[in-house]
Amino acid sequence: MRVALFQSTTGIDPAANAAALADAVAAAAAGGAAMLFTPEMGNLVDRDRARAAAHIHSEADDSVLAAVREAAAEAGIWVHLGSLALAGGEGGRFANRGFVIGPDGTIRARYDKIHLFDVDLPTGESWRESAAYAPGAGAVVADTPLGPMGLSICYDMRFPDLYRTMSDAGAVAFAVPAAFTVPTGRAHWHVLLRARAIEAGVFVIAAAQTGHHEDGRDTYGHSLVIDPWGEVILDMGEAPGLGFAEVDPHAVAAVRARVPAIAHRRPIALL
Repeated sequence: MRVALFQSTTGIDPAANAAALADAVAAAAAGGAAMLFTPEMGNLVDRDRARAAAHIHSEADDSVLAAVREAAAEAGIWVHLGSLALAGGEGGRFANRGFVIGPDGTIRARYDKIHLFDVDLPTGESWRESAAYAPGAGAVVADTPLGPMGLSICYDMRFPDLYRTMSDAGAVAFAVPAAFTVPTGRAHWHVLLRARAIEAGVFVIAAAQTGHHEDGRDTYGHSLVIDPWGEVILDMGEAPGLGFAEVDPHAVAAVRARVPAIAHRRPIALL
């Protein structure tokens, strides 16, 4: 089956971002994709939190989510809307929430990012995601055309226990939408995502933000599709746009038969 990935340089205007996402949905369907994957923070990339707060709404009132649901129904395509910044997180904070949307426009699954990026980088960049966002409560595996798909977001990729939980629950693919920084992207993006694919014998589909954004940040790009053997079958580089890849869901069983690591998993006690 064919999947599409939208690599974007999302800005600070939700209306413009909604239009870009809706166009990507239509183009993915026109290109023969059964499912479109979009990056983290599709409605708004803005590190000025006071300015951003005026554009962050509840799920029920978010115009970007509504536009993507409408576009998916019109095109008859599945969409993994990587994530949106939404109001209504625990403790008065926001939620960083991803969605699986069916070809009828209904929401089939939701996932709130569990692991939040709080770090000081050698470049001088400092990020405190937990100051504005509440962490999610648990893992989610959603039914999709690829089969059961585990949902995650960006920094989650550094925590293998999350992916073990999802593959133990039957996931044959992992979605990893992201807005990865450039220094950490150069160092870790490919190797971490290939590791997540190899250790579970799954497809990894990672749609990413890219380039220089209106709020001044830079993101790494390189949206990827990785097969269950760990081979990169799509790397979109740094340019924004739409990419396509052919994936064979039967490859998961074939790889797991060659290296039955999941079947060999054991609970481990500290002695």
